[in-house]
Amino acid sequence: MLTLAHINVSDTPKGSRTSMRRLLERISWVDLILRLFQIAIIVAMIIGIYNSVTSGRYTSSQWATLVFAGLAQGSIYALIALGYTLVYGILLMINFAHGEVYMAGAFTTVFVANYFARTGFLASNPWLSIIIWLLISAAVSTGIAVLLERIAYRPLRDAPRLVPLITAIGASFALQYTFRGLYGAEFRSYPEVAALRGLVNIGEYQVPLVQLVVLGAAILLMVALYIFVERTKAGKAMRAVSEDKDVARLMGIDVDKVIVTTFAIGGALAGAAGVFNGLFRPVGVFFFMGFFPGLKAFTAAVLGGIGSVPGAMIGGLLLGVIESVFPNLILEGLGIPSANQLRDAFAFTMLVLILIFRPQGIFGERLAEKKA
Repeated sequence: MLTLAHINVSDTPKGSRTSMRRLLERISWVDLILRLFQIAIIVAMIIGIYNSVTSGRYTSSQWATLVFAGLAQGSIYALIALGYTLVYGILLMINFAHGEVYMAGAFTTVFVANYFARTGFLASNPWLSIIIWLLISAAVSTGIAVLLERIAYRPLRDAPRLVPLITAIGASFALQYTFRGLYGAEFRSYPEVAALRGLVNIGEYQVPLVQLVVLGAAILLMVALYIFVERTKAGKAMRAVSEDKDVARLMGIDVDKVIVTTFAIGGALAGAAGVFNGLFRPVGVFFFMGFFPGLKAFTAAVLGGIGSVPGAMIGGLLLGVIESVFPNLILEGLGIPSANQLRDAFAFTMLVLILIFRPQGIFGERLAEKKA
């Protein structure tokens, strides 16, 4: 026999209406719009991918070429992104002048590279030439990064967080026009390295040797940085300062030295990225060359999780592949003309979507909860 005790109030029409009202009260219009927007993006991506794959417009070899090109470009973004994420992990600030640190090393080294090409030293000693370029570019970028920290950021270390951010933007413009005055406004290019010509067979695909060299060398630098941060005494000091500067100082750690070391490492990686970019894409070396790679590297750092070293590495590689493959894979499938010319817009759209749907990034959840 059914009694009132067996009737759940929530099962009654009135209880259902109350539960529905409470559910609607918890969901804001902003959440609803964002969720619908997210669903629309996913549907559009599925339609674009389906149309591109089923149309047979590109062969598997062409897709593989795009992927390897994206990985090579992404490794360059990753090296620059590591500078952003290291500084943020220590000082909780975004160094928007870091793109110009990258520019300084690449722009200075292009003159050395062309001198080597004119004198024949590049032709007779190609690998030694590349190593010298890397050392010079890393030294210049390291010097600029350390000067930035000492002159622009250290006096503002205890200031509100907006003040160093504005200072970084001002330092970015100052560096751009300083190097414009030093080296001129014309475009320059790295010489072609004959030793990096040719293709390498990977399975059934042929990949340009220069892409593999850039990707392999960048990965070696990233692995070396990870080992340095995780296994060395200096790396442990960096992690301690990142956790709590005051406690680290009480434990006898020289906080200023750790911060300078952080800027120096980020600068050296950015300088190396400048040479790799010159090998991969020789043209387009000028005083404004750091702006877009800097923004894309920041996007990569946010994608991976700002403050996370592995996140910056993975985020850079992912962004490179997304920028290389997705315009052809998605936009062409949606019927958008000249899709490959929209790769920059696609990359920056990724930044907006990340900030909307997952602002902590792929690996940055713990950091976001602790330091946001």
